[in-house]
Amino acid sequence: MNKHSELSSVLQSVNTANGLPNAHYTDTEMFDLEKRKVLFTNWSGVGFGKDVPKAGDAMPVDFLGMPLLIVRDHEGQIGVFQNTCRHRGMILVDKPKKIGGVVRCPYHSWCYALDGSLRATPHVGGPGQNMHEDVDKSELGLIRIKSHVWRDVIFVNVDGQAAPFEEVHADLLQRWSEFEQPVHHGGDTSSFKLGVKTNWKLAVENYCESYHLPWVHPGLNSYSRLEDHYNIEERDRYSGQGTLVYRQLKGESGEVFPDFDGLSQQWDEGAEYITVYPNVLMGVQRDHAFAIVLEPKACEQTVEHIELYYATAPEASPDLSDLREQNAALWKTVFEEDIFVVEGMQKGRHGDYFDGGRFSPAMDGPTHNFHHWVATQLTKG
Repeated sequence: MNKHSELSSVLQSVNTANGLPNAHYTDTEMFDLEKRKVLFTNWSGVGFGKDVPKAGDAMPVDFLGMPLLIVRDHEGQIGVFQNTCRHRGMILVDKPKKIGGVVRCPYHSWCYALDGSLRATPHVGGPGQNMHEDVDKSELGLIRIKSHVWRDVIFVNVDGQAAPFEEVHADLLQRWSEFEQPVHHGGDTSSFKLGVKTNWKLAVENYCESYHLPWVHPGLNSYSRLEDHYNIEERDRYSGQGTLVYRQLKGESGEVFPDFDGLSQQWDEGAEYITVYPNVLMGVQRDHAFAIVLEPKACEQTVEHIELYYATAPEASPDLSDLREQNAALWKTVFEEDIFVVEGMQKGRHGDYFDGGRFSPAMDGPTHNFHHWVATQLTKG
């Protein structure tokens, strides 16, 4: 099967293009190919800085079968390593933990510093001999995975060949430059995850567009109508949607969340919702933001990790705790309303005669842009 010829129709303009063929949603071999050529070769989201808040905090992550370890070091920087001992390949950390001194392998007690360097090799030269001339500790540190933290999302480039994050996403960083300021996680009630029986790409495709709002999100559509939205599509970079009628949530006494500092008038009633390719969904509003990391668990299984952030920390505004909880409940409702859609599209991809579908040239530009990007990644080289 010539996969490149199958993708030629995806690479056409939105007016005439078909979507990605069924196999890209239902075939395990294709899932593995996309793991290698889409998710491992680009800057993919794997976690959040808020999960390793202090020096020594460590969190293991299984990213498509790749064992990773996220660690915050003594300088407050986050590093990502392959979670595999350089000795006999033992998993080093199997659950989130606080590391007091070193990362110690539970098998033979080889020990690594928080920067990944190998510090101790007990009895490596025989009983009581902790060194051996042929075991060079300077060459046996943990394998560091290229990583970057933006808006508290931890991105990794597994194959190590991507250009720097700031270069790859320069346009988006400029677009949202006003929001380049600290974000504070809203606390336990601002964190939730949804398991969905769908291929991860369908969650991206649904998030990209506002076309479905009138039918899938009637509550949201009651004040944020289809005509109040605009498409965001930067070819082969990112895509999403914006609204011109963002409405701040108000408490019973009229209280609102503090705004992010120094925002221009555009954001008084504007908000944007963009996919950072391949698997991170982000939203920015004047008074809060969110990030969603899509974790592809299997070809037809995805976990959406959703986190809400604010301009001020919860401890600095305890009087807004009820409002934060209410805000999280509202967003959870919106995201849950999408579940039947992405799961329904997944079921539909098992229709043998489905040809990838067509796009509305007026409404589906952001979704087609994502299809085009995926197809471009797969046909490289």
